[in-house]
Amino acid sequence: MTTETSPKTELATEVTPDWEPPMPPTDLIFDDGELLESKRHRIAMNLLIDSLYQHWSDRTDFFAGGNMFIYYSSAQARNRDYKGPDFFVVLDVDGKTDRQGWVVWEEEGRYPDMIVELTSSSTASVDIGKKKDIYERTFRTPNYFIFNPFDRKSLKGWRLQNKKYQELQQDDRGWLWCEELELWLGTWEGTILQESAVWLRFYDSEGNLVLLPGEVAEQERQRAEQESQRAEQERQRAERLAAKLKELGVDPDSV
Repeated sequence: MTTETSPKTELATEVTPDWEPPMPPTDLIFDDGELLESKRHRIAMNLLIDSLYQHWSDRTDFFAGGNMFIYYSSAQARNRDYKGPDFFVVLDVDGKTDRQGWVVWEEEGRYPDMIVELTSSSTASVDIGKKKDIYERTFRTPNYFIFNPFDRKSLKGWRLQNKKYQELQQDDRGWLWCEELELWLGTWEGTILQESAVWLRFYDSEGNLVLLPGEVAEQERQRAEQESQRAEQERQRAERLAAKLKELGVDPDSV
């Protein structure tokens, strides 16, 4: 009996493509055209940024920004429902990288280590409500502060402990310690860019005011002027001595 062998039928194998995770949005915006509350708010923000960069002028391991968008989730990015803090600092990052905003998934998941909101009567409820909750629960930002540039007594701050914000207590100067930056935050009264006000300023651990670049330049100018005056006084003293010696018949070069 002859057995007929039928050709094998090859089964079609459906190849499943490798799974790829959904990618975060790339069509991010970094400027909505909205300005800060007032000229004073803008100056207050730049004051904090400029003074910190001056204080840490020998460092490149941090980033400080203000009024910049912070993107931390796909949903938030799609909804465009959140604007960045008025001032924030991220430590242990490459400060030389160009950034239009802070995009968490492009920064190895890094969030701000310190935030300041320059609040006002119209934003206070959000700053101590929704934003404070985000900084506490999502960002896990260790230090959060608020200050109204039109209210000298408005400075408040919190430190994250056991995943909850605990309010900081002011010292006898009315200052609050920022442990992350190892700097004090306190008020200073003066005129900046023709605006006289009580400003939020940094102070070092010894209580010295952290200066702005312009203040450092002025300090150096005054120091150079004092040195020049001392040199001129010394020159005049030497001339008077030489004249006196000549009157006495003594060669000044022999003295």
